[in-house]
Amino acid sequence: MPPNPEPPRDINPWLIAIAVMSSTFMEVLDTTVVNVSLRHIAGNLSASTDEATWTLTSYLVANAIVLPMTGWLASAFGRKRLLMASVTGFTVASFLCGLAPSLPFLIVCRIIQGACGGGLQPLSQAILLESFPPEKRGQAMAFWALGIVVAPMLGPVAGGWITDNYSWRWVFYINVPIGILAVILTQLFVFDPPYLRRKIAGIDYWGIGLLVLGIGSLQIMLDKGQEEDWFGSHFIIALAVLTVIGLGGLIIRELTTDHPIVDLTIFRYRTYAIGTFLMTGVGFILYGSIVLLPLLMQELLGYTATHAGVTNLPRGLASFLVMPFVGILISRIEPRKLLGVGLLLSALAMYQLSHLSLDAGFWNFAWPLMLQGAALGLVFVPLTTVTNDPIPKERMGTATSIFNLMRNIGASIGISMVETIKYRQQQAHNQALVKYVNAANMQAQQMIAHLRAGFMASGSDAATASKKAYAALWGLLQQQASMLSYNDVFLLLAIMFLSMFPFILIMRKPKPGGGPVMAH
Repeated sequence: MPPNPEPPRDINPWLIAIAVMSSTFMEVLDTTVVNVSLRHIAGNLSASTDEATWTLTSYLVANAIVLPMTGWLASAFGRKRLLMASVTGFTVASFLCGLAPSLPFLIVCRIIQGACGGGLQPLSQAILLESFPPEKRGQAMAFWALGIVVAPMLGPVAGGWITDNYSWRWVFYINVPIGILAVILTQLFVFDPPYLRRKIAGIDYWGIGLLVLGIGSLQIMLDKGQEEDWFGSHFIIALAVLTVIGLGGLIIRELTTDHPIVDLTIFRYRTYAIGTFLMTGVGFILYGSIVLLPLLMQELLGYTATHAGVTNLPRGLASFLVMPFVGILISRIEPRKLLGVGLLLSALAMYQLSHLSLDAGFWNFAWPLMLQGAALGLVFVPLTTVTNDPIPKERMGTATSIFNLMRNIGASIGISMVETIKYRQQQAHNQALVKYVNAANMQAQQMIAHLRAGFMASGSDAATASKKAYAALWGLLQQQASMLSYNDVFLLLAIMFLSMFPFILIMRKPKPGGGPVMAH
């Protein structure tokens, strides 16, 4: 291993951006692209759909464990070397996933894929922040945010189309040419900065063990909580205890050891700590809504998976169009102001979605989604830029690792919580609505009579028609209760966006010229 990093090269930073973002986009896409293929995977590999969900859980767990270690790994082995190893491992694992003859083999390959992909997000962000001059750092973060925000939105659409027209195996095979291209571009254009010293002063084995225990248990608990009825399950209770032990022990260990695997002292930078907290909340809301809307469309409105994916495209398209402009604006307008506008517009978009009905059509979804997509550009780019502004360059790897970890944890919590809240609210609305179906309610009696007459007209006898009428009315009641529960969750997400606004006032104004400086 060379004792020092390679000397810096005079390379166009946009070539570096393309090199690192090609692999990062691929990795983020893989967090959602497999979701719509689960039934096909289960059927092809002779497994149940519940068993097939471990292909998602295993990937997310491995990804989450490696994320916070990326800064330490980069300083130990070199950032370029780690990036190339990660992309190569991810590409090979993707190819093996496509070849998988059985579900256990696929899960093992997904673990490798998740572990190799875990470092790509923080590495790409750190490299972009350091490769661009301060006045263009906002544009760099806009390019980075495009991959982080748009990829999860395109995942279900791409996965559904590929699975329907080819095979679920091609969901993995398409990563191979992209991965090969990313390795070549990384070799040509990415080099370690001179201040990034390759060294292993000591390996924090206890820290690694506690990290694996805490993050792994948390991720599995969040992924399986709703399925296992949360704390009604001994399995979930055990995972919760292991999470507290692992994360609690990790915090104590990392604050007291001389060579931490995760440097938590980075939170001494107030703006970074607040920004990371806000990004956790943004991850919660963004991924929660990404999961919620396709469920609403397919469960209540009868959309196919592909139709639901296409209906959600306006959000990704708006983000794609707005983010480059935000990257330009951020050098002219104080980033905290842009962030404040983004949070308010995001809250407005969620509020509009909280007034949907069973008669909703394409444009009832399109306008709020376009507003949300545009607003996310005003949130992600300024928030990422402001959060990392006070961080010295030599600590950028650690900062971006934790920043991306917390966004992913926020996303996992969001996905779990919105499904749970939606389910509980639906039960509450069911109980509230069923009270109106009684002999004293003339509207309910008229509806039953109307349904009964319809079934008798189609050939049913009086007794059968009555049973069908009550069953149909119960089905309509459940649909309305479900719709109301979706609206409740969207309203909650709107309130969460508004609650973030005061924290902007506590963040420090970015330094003139923007961007982190070298520490003395």
